[in-house]
Amino acid sequence: MELFSSHQRRGMVVMLSLLLIVLAIFLLAEHMLAPEFLTEEAAQVQTAAPLQSFDPNADDYLTMRQKGVPTDVAVGIVRWRSYGKVYRIKEDLAQVTGMTDSLYEQLEPYISIADSVAARPVDESVVTASKSPVSKEQSHREVTAPDEPFLIDTASVAYLTRWGLTERQAEVVVRYRDASGGIFDKEHLRRCYVISDKVAEQLLRYIIFSEKPTQQAVVTSKQESAVPQRVEINTADSATLVAVDGIVPKSASEIIKYRRLLGGYHSVEQLSELKCITESNFEKILPKIWCDSFVISKIDINFARSLELERHPYISAQALRRIVKQRQLKGGWTRIEEMIDDDILSEEEAKRLAPYLRFRLSATE
Repeated sequence: MELFSSHQRRGMVVMLSLLLIVLAIFLLAEHMLAPEFLTEEAAQVQTAAPLQSFDPNADDYLTMRQKGVPTDVAVGIVRWRSYGKVYRIKEDLAQVTGMTDSLYEQLEPYISIADSVAARPVDESVVTASKSPVSKEQSHREVTAPDEPFLIDTASVAYLTRWGLTERQAEVVVRYRDASGGIFDKEHLRRCYVISDKVAEQLLRYIIFSEKPTQQAVVTSKQESAVPQRVEINTADSATLVAVDGIVPKSASEIIKYRRLLGGYHSVEQLSELKCITESNFEKILPKIWCDSFVISKIDINFARSLELERHPYISAQALRRIVKQRQLKGGWTRIEEMIDDDILSEEEAKRLAPYLRFRLSATE
């Protein structure tokens, strides 16, 4: 007795034939997609070019790709540039969409920032020589009376902007003060050249100047400066940080990692937020470090993508959802106080985040 009828056998033969045809097509397609069958253009896309030095402010997308910059990163760099972003320090690129910590470590040696745009500390002679003209808008800016007299040598950028200075003016004042060792009288303040006489006169009623150091103090200071200079934590590399007594290699690595996440430190006190820095260790290294807050990378809160906002340590998941939702409804904010009023940020969150935010209502501003 036969197991299958002639009709069933014919059906099985046809089915096996079809299966063999499908298998042959699959194997042929796989073979044709092998690297040796790719076109030259496709092969160039699949094969990463060897890394070369690139300028994130000048090179276009294709040039960066030819120099080995990954596609996502090259797109992110160009996109930020279209919003008016200028990369002034290498760490600015750590905030670009698509940039991971490990990828940044690979690219960092090849990032080239032109001297014409690179952020550098300024000294008194540079500021004095520049004599930047005061704009018409700045000359008519009114000063809001501070709550009480304040010491100019300890005032932060955020504090100065509350009383009538623009953010740029406040940053220049702070940098000038730090570079020259303090602001000791009204003539010293006027040398900043970014503050109009009218604004300076209004502020002078509330400013407390530090006592100018005596000649003996200057001599003593110079003698003390014979010891290693204080380390600037926003630009120092691992080797420089480890040279500071009290900072071990692991701590140096964590300081740099946290610096990239933040966009830079605006205060040396932020190091105390790191678990690897104990209270006693922090007190030990504090006299040996300083912070140039001018070089921090700021977030364009009205245009930043969700992924960029999510990466910042000071933006919680709840705050991120509120920011994205309210920004879609409102279009953006002009100052951080509006974000407090809209229940986007608490006062504590706003205080921590303020140094890292920019407020633009147009991408072309």
